[in-house]
This record gives sequence, C-alpha cells and structure tokens, in this order.
Amino acid sequence: MSAVEVLKRYPILSFFLLTFSISWLGALCGAAPYLLRHQTVPKMAGILMFPVMLLGPSLSAIALTRLVSGSAGLGDLFSRLCRVRLPARWYLALLIPPLAIPAVLFCLQTFASPVFAPGMFLPGILFGCPAGLLEEIGWMGCAFPRMSRAWSPLFASIVLGLLWSLWHLPVSDYLGTATPHGAYRLHYFLAFTCAMTAMRVVIAWLYANTGSVFVSQLLHASSTSARVIFSPPRVTAGQEALWYFVYGALLRLVVAILGVGWGRNRVRRGSGAELPDTLGVAP
Repeated sequence: MSAVEVLKRYPILSFFLLTFSISWLGALCGAAPYLLRHQTVPKMAGILMFPVMLLGPSLSAIALTRLVSGSAGLGDLFSRLCRVRLPARWYLALLIPPLAIPAVLFCLQTFASPVFAPGMFLPGILFGCPAGLLEEIGWMGCAFPRMSRAWSPLFASIVLGLLWSLWHLPVSDYLGTATPHGAYRLHYFLAFTCAMTAMRVVIAWLYANTGSVFVSQLLHASSTSARVIFSPPRVTAGQEALWYFVYGALLRLVVAILGVGWGRNRVRRGSGAELPDTLGVAP
C-alpha cells in the first residue's frame, strides 16, 4: 500500500500524525540552537516557537482535504471558512472566555489573594488571532467532522480537546505569565488540559450548530486572547495552575449545560457541518 493510499484510508490518523510532526519538528528547530549548546531555551525563543507550530494543523488540513476529497473538498472547506452570515445569538458565544476569565480571577482575588487581580495586556489579542485563524482550519475544518462520523460528536470533541492540549506540549512551559513553571509544570499542564478540553467542547458545539469554521476561529481567538490579556502578571507557578484549574471547572459547568441538549436535539439540516443529524442543540 502506497503512502497516498494510507493517507486516504486513515485520514484522521494521518491528519494528527502530520499535524504533530510539522508542529513539533518546527518547535524543535526553534529550540535546537539552545539545546545543542546545553542551554535553557529563553522565554522569548519559546514564545517564537508557537507561530511555527500553527502551520501544522492548517497545512495538514489543506493538504489532506485536497488529497482525500479533491478540489470539491477544498471548495467545501473554504465555504465553511467563509460562512459568516449567522444569527447574532451564535456570536454571543464569543463572550464566554472574556467574561469567564475575569469572573474567576475576581473571585480568587476576593477570597484567596490580591495577586489574582486580572491583568490588562491588550496586545494579547495579537497572540489570539493567528492561533484561532490558523489552527481551526485543521481542528474544526478537517478533524472534527471526520471524527464525528466515527464517534458521537460529544466524545469526538473531548478526544479532540485532549489531543489539542497535548499538541501544546512543546510550548507549554512558555504559556502564561509564571514561566517557566518549574516544579509545577505537571500541575499547570493538567490544569491547562482541563480548561482547553472544556473549551474545545464549546467550540465543537458552536460549530455543530452553525457549520461555520469562521465562528469557531473567532471563539478560539477570543479564548486565547482573553487568557493572554487577563492573565494576572504577579502569580507564582502554583497560583497560575490554580486559576487555570478553577477556570477549567467553570468551563466544565458550561459544557454540562450545553451537554444536556447535545445528544437529545438535532442540528438543522443544511447547516453544512457535514456531521450526523443527532449533533447538537437546535438553532
């Protein structure tokens, strides 16, 4: 069996292998000059690895879609990227991260420590926009529709959320303000995974009901931007892990509310999501 035949026969597995290979090798190239000299990778170098990683999901999705589904598949992908005319209520989901994160931090500031006071790093939006626009071409544009044909959409979104969190591993020590995380590296990554898996379910729910990769890109951008903008600048590594965990718990509450109707209701036909009918909350 040729490599092309393998890619066509196992498109989901192929997507993740290509995505992780491109992203992680790109990150390794950025860190290699320091690792070869047995030096610690500087924070700025770690942050600069992230733009290279963004190419993994987007390039893999475009290449595999062209290979597996041809020009018609690419046309469908780009039509979902351009699906912007939606009822205004779906755009309200973009407010979840910028409302939830300050709420969590204000509560921790009040009941735990003043150090949790939210930051206001407005250039953080420059981190969120490229992440949302490029990554979702792969996650929602390619991976999730195919995974949802193999599993239930809710289960598919959870698995995708776990893989999405794992994809961040090479740069996980450079995410947040209390970097490097030192002895709390594992604590932070587990809290980050808790939050990101829940956010992925929310993004998948939104996509399932709209068929729009564009609105998924916006929610992803909102999530990343809000985390960078509002991250408290004076927390320790342990405190950063704590607030991410609390934020993840709040997002899981949101997921629980959405999940009440996910398996029970249907997405309208013609949404363009290319998913089973029993997908989500009816518009």
